Amino acid sequence: MRFMFRFLKAYRASAAVALFFMLVELVVELWQPLIISKIIDEGIMNSDMPFIFKWGAVMLGISVFAFLGGIVNSFFASHVSQSFAYDIRNSLYEKIQSFTFANFTKFPTSSLITRMTNDVTQLQNTVFMGLRIMMRAPLLIIGSTIMAFTVNAKLALILTAVIPFLTLFLAWIMKKGGAMFQSVQGKLDSVNSVMRENLTAIRLIKAFLRRSYEGRRFSQANANLKNETVYALRIMETVNPFLLVFMNICVMVILWLGSELVPSNGAKVGEVVAIVNYAARITSAFSPLSFIIAAFSRARASAGRISDVLETANEMEDADISIHSNRVICGDVTFNDVSFEYPGTDRPILQNLSFRADAGETIAILGATGSGKSTLFQLIPRLYDATAGSVLIDGYDIRSYRQESLRKQIGFVPQEALLFTGTVKDNIAWGKEDASMEEIIKAAKAAQIHETIVKLPRKYEAVLGQKGVNLSGGQKQRLSIARALVRNPKILMLDDSTSALDLKTEAILLKALKEYKCTTFIITQKISTAIEADSILLLEDGRLLAEGNHESLLKDSPLYGRIFESQFGEEELEHAQRSN
Repeated sequence: MRFMFRFLKAYRASAAVALFFMLVELVVELWQPLIISKIIDEGIMNSDMPFIFKWGAVMLGISVFAFLGGIVNSFFASHVSQSFAYDIRNSLYEKIQSFTFANFTKFPTSSLITRMTNDVTQLQNTVFMGLRIMMRAPLLIIGSTIMAFTVNAKLALILTAVIPFLTLFLAWIMKKGGAMFQSVQGKLDSVNSVMRENLTAIRLIKAFLRRSYEGRRFSQANANLKNETVYALRIMETVNPFLLVFMNICVMVILWLGSELVPSNGAKVGEVVAIVNYAARITSAFSPLSFIIAAFSRARASAGRISDVLETANEMEDADISIHSNRVICGDVTFNDVSFEYPGTDRPILQNLSFRADAGETIAILGATGSGKSTLFQLIPRLYDATAGSVLIDGYDIRSYRQESLRKQIGFVPQEALLFTGTVKDNIAWGKEDASMEEIIKAAKAAQIHETIVKLPRKYEAVLGQKGVNLSGGQKQRLSIARALVRNPKILMLDDSTSALDLKTEAILLKALKEYKCTTFIITQKISTAIEADSILLLEDGRLLAEGNHESLLKDSPLYGRIFESQFGEEELEHAQRSN
């Protein structure tokens, strides 16, 4: 939990004020039994009413002062804890945004959400309790023990005999609780994971009538969370009864010995009352201490989970001195004997891949599912680094460019069209924050979505639902393409992004793309799309099986011929081969 102090450092002044007023409350509480003892022995026993009223007024005055101190303490404790949580959430968000794809394999999305919400809340509550009551409880125990010795050392020895054993017991519980609540948070991750999957795939669940099956999955994950939480809380809840039994026995012993000491050893009634008061305060401190220990155990588990994220090393940092930090690229792309396997696996996805794409060319990439097409795409904007070999942009190793500068010049359209809640205009401008309306319209026209947009009730100000739920698949794809084009990229990558378009719309779109001076990579399953490319890469099992234009591949690649035949028929294949 040491990392917490780094975030608390900025609020040390406010924390100091909160702790000061917490100490004010504590001092008043420790002095009250002493004043009560004085009132009994010197006021009540002597029937001295002025003395009783005088010290009664003193006790009332300091109690009011302590009450005001508690209000000030709560205000500053809330300020520190809320600001602390705000800073941690921001740091977590920034850290997650800096993650490489390799980093994301270590943390499921549901787990990251839990860490940013539930775990941060646990730490926030712990900081508040630390400034409000957590520090107060142990200090009250220590202070009450010391004050008890100033009243009557013999009776105070009873307290000192019990407290060490209780302290060791609490330390053991705290250690055990940390492990238990770590497991509880893991079960919460599982619940969030199932719930997230269900909400994302709700239409599929309804279409396939899988509600009962998914309900059982959620019930099982929920039951695991409940059982783990109940077990942890059951252990933690045994603390309070155990402490109360010991402290009540301690009070009974004090009363018994006090009754023996008062007549025979000069002990005063007020002293016995004061010692019992201090014992009662220690008991009252131990009671919330069990709750505090449970909260601290949870916070400790949460702190470890948050620390895991914040201390995760970025596996793909920029070079210390980037020689091409602000260079405008031309768009030449070269793969030199590139191999790649995903982190944590030993199965190569790409093997010894070599090709070159000159600036301004259109490259089509064909291959069966799992042939490595999308993986190849991820190496160009450096979402992953090649395991072996090198990827070059304009003749320079891609690792010599700053990631931000490189990616600003690349337009990427993923296989799944991802849109955000907001207006059509916002979704297109998402690709370029300062895009003008003219640039947005130009990109929309090139993507063949402008005519659809102007038919919407509010045109470019029309609000899209979550993930563009109120658009068709083809419309979402074209909006995603417009979002990439508005960047005016030097390299454009379309990952099977025209699959939902009819042949006519696709042909017009591909023709419009020619107006952009960029190197275009298109992953496609359509021969009609590949025909228009300057070069075609045919992948199989991560290897480059063939490379060339449509005519040369039709002549030299049996696999390309079979793909052509599957889409156009045997007669068209024979006709095309005769034409070559």
